[in-house]
Amino acid sequence: MSETARRSSEPTKAAKVRLGANYWRLWIASVISNLGDGIGAIAYPWLASAVTRNGFLIALIAVAQRLPWLVFTLPAGVITDRVDRRKIMVAMDVVRAALTLLVAFSVLANEGVLPAPEALASGDVEAATNLTVYLVLLLAALLLGFAEVLRDNSAQTILPAIVEPENLEKANGNLWGAEMVANSFVGPPLGSVLLGVGFAFPFFFDAGSFAVAAALVFLMGGTFRPKGEQRSGPVDWRGEIKEGFNWLWHHSVLRPMAIVLGFLNGLGMMVFATFVLFAQEDLDLSTGLFTGVLGDFAGALGFETVGALVFAILMMGGAIGGILGSVLAPKLTERIGSGPSLALTILSGIVTMVVTGITTRWWIAFLMSVAGVFTSMMWNIITVSFRQTIIPDNLLGRVNSVYRFFGWGMMPIGSAIGGLIVAFSESIVGRSMALRMPFFVAAASYALLFLYAAPRLTTEKLDAAREAGRAEKAVVDSTGADDATTAIAESGITGAPPPIDEDEV
Repeated sequence: MSETARRSSEPTKAAKVRLGANYWRLWIASVISNLGDGIGAIAYPWLASAVTRNGFLIALIAVAQRLPWLVFTLPAGVITDRVDRRKIMVAMDVVRAALTLLVAFSVLANEGVLPAPEALASGDVEAATNLTVYLVLLLAALLLGFAEVLRDNSAQTILPAIVEPENLEKANGNLWGAEMVANSFVGPPLGSVLLGVGFAFPFFFDAGSFAVAAALVFLMGGTFRPKGEQRSGPVDWRGEIKEGFNWLWHHSVLRPMAIVLGFLNGLGMMVFATFVLFAQEDLDLSTGLFTGVLGDFAGALGFETVGALVFAILMMGGAIGGILGSVLAPKLTERIGSGPSLALTILSGIVTMVVTGITTRWWIAFLMSVAGVFTSMMWNIITVSFRQTIIPDNLLGRVNSVYRFFGWGMMPIGSAIGGLIVAFSESIVGRSMALRMPFFVAAASYALLFLYAAPRLTTEKLDAAREAGRAEKAVVDSTGADDATTAIAESGITGAPPPIDEDEV
């Protein structure tokens, strides 16, 4: 090999080293944690439907879980930009393990009075609300949401510290693909099996997954404090939040991207908030296609009813779409461009919502879930890697938190709206149609959202913003964070947010 060839290969080898021990510890921790989340994705809705059959009360649990994204996301960004991000992740996983154990013991103490899984699968349950378990579940959902906000914001901002910028899309794709398998492909059926053993078992498993994830992240070597300007002394919460907010708000691409994500997530939660009731009461979980064949396997696999097995398979639709998306989305995006890929996510939402809203067949809802999550993976891979590329490291926590304030803050609002739609329309159109109404409202909203997003999130605008972001980061690395704004202005970099006006209110 020539000397030139050796030199040209050295950056590639270095990049591969950065995808080594720390990345794979993070990868394994995320997979294990997401396996527990996948079990919880089955266990929590079924537990909620066991303690109450009131659609609004069930939606309120989803509101409590997502409310912290609305009220705590911005302060979490300030914390993330001041504290070692690895330590935050470890602490929050320990907190989540403790809270999940609280739920597990509460369920264990009341398991004898909860409806049987076969009754829930048939939808033939008229039990009164179990107020004790419901309140524990509501409180735990709220506190778990606060821990999730801080942990997830730190997890997204830590990845650029262990992966080279040119490898972020690949690293994110690998991470999300594995997470999707654990979260939606392996977790749900395992959760259903554990539910067959007892309502408390899935929650004990979930708590254990958080503890293992905390240990693995703790073993990551190095310091993961933000690069660039280091802040010390009293926290100027308003000023530091404002700095991150202004950076995002003055960015011509990131602002509409955050707004669109907010509506996408809000509409998704509007539908999902009462999805367990829709599936149990309006889909043919126990009598539809393949249920005869699946019934022979349900008992052998540990499921008490074929309906519980079919519901687990239905929830696995998202995993299949996620796996396909993690493998194919980067190639499809490269072929058609970032802008059309983002537009496809919105357009597919119109189709999947309408079709799911009118069907009574579980397998059709399953296919729509596959399609919807596939395009969602396209959105995630493009936009998360985009943010990690363009945002300066010393602002990454705050700007990312502002972005997620828009994107995730709409989720509790969407959940509440979904529950209210069902509650108010039930007396007008009947129970079955009321459970379908959120799908139709979401489909119409997707159409309006496309008209807003299409001209603002084009391939040309995203590519220009990436180049501007790389140039800005290069300036920060060479001059230091304190002089970055001046250097950017003097270099004539286009697309970079303007300096913050300290006198602006």
